[in-house]
Amino acid sequence: MRYEGKLYRPPSESDALILQATIGCSWNHCTYCDMYRDKDFRIRALSESLEDLDVAARAVGDQVEKLFVADGDALVMPMDHWLPILERARRLFPRLRRVSAYAMARNILEKSDEELRRLRAAGLSLLYIGPESGDDVTLKRIAKGDDAAAHVEAARRAHAAGMELSVIALLGVAGDRAEEHARATGKLVTDMDPEYFSALTVTIVEGTPLYTLAKRGRFEVPPVPSLLAELRTMVDVARPRDALFRTNHASNYLPLGGRLPRDRERIVGIIDAALDGKVPLRAEHTRGL
Repeated sequence: MRYEGKLYRPPSESDALILQATIGCSWNHCTYCDMYRDKDFRIRALSESLEDLDVAARAVGDQVEKLFVADGDALVMPMDHWLPILERARRLFPRLRRVSAYAMARNILEKSDEELRRLRAAGLSLLYIGPESGDDVTLKRIAKGDDAAAHVEAARRAHAAGMELSVIALLGVAGDRAEEHARATGKLVTDMDPEYFSALTVTIVEGTPLYTLAKRGRFEVPPVPSLLAELRTMVDVARPRDALFRTNHASNYLPLGGRLPRDRERIVGIIDAALDGKVPLRAEHTRGL
């Protein structure tokens, strides 16, 4: 397999084969993100992606159950790249049960309903989408590129095609709009109705616009109690039909897990206990991206 630069994947894809079919992120403007700032976006030659799948198949073909297609928003690839990749993966990996990718709302909306259905039929079954917030003011501040309504419509169309969604929220990113951010994000999770919902904690990374704002005294990560309060509100407001909930990312102070709505009261109770100092938090030196 050929990889360029740093690779990122969701925690739940730790056991997946990663195919870097795109390099970087086609948007790459989000103020908090440095994941792809050292890369100029491009779609790799299809022949290279197919060759990488062939190489992987010779080495571990009978072990691959999950394939994660990188980099930052690989759904942006055109159909004449996606379909051959999915067909080759199905043929080479007999135990393959899931293909997933990061996506932006605009990536989904740029595909037709028929194209989304064809991608799902060919094997693309899970999209990781990070609105980060449901508050349109916050979304504009962090240069997300899509508003809450676009995320809701993207989720509707992905679900209509038979795809599952994993929605990611970002604690602490809203500055003085923390309460609005938390409540609107909980509502957005309700409206997007994902199968998976996770929260990360914002980290100020050198080289990002957020780092520049922080250096100028215009942004700071909220204290831990405020971050936990945001999380509590999101969980309390969110009403997905049945979503697996996780805060197991290394950026978070309080790892949690359960299903929403079934485990809402238990999860809120743990957050309240943490706010009261009765539940230990992840040590600062063990946190990361």
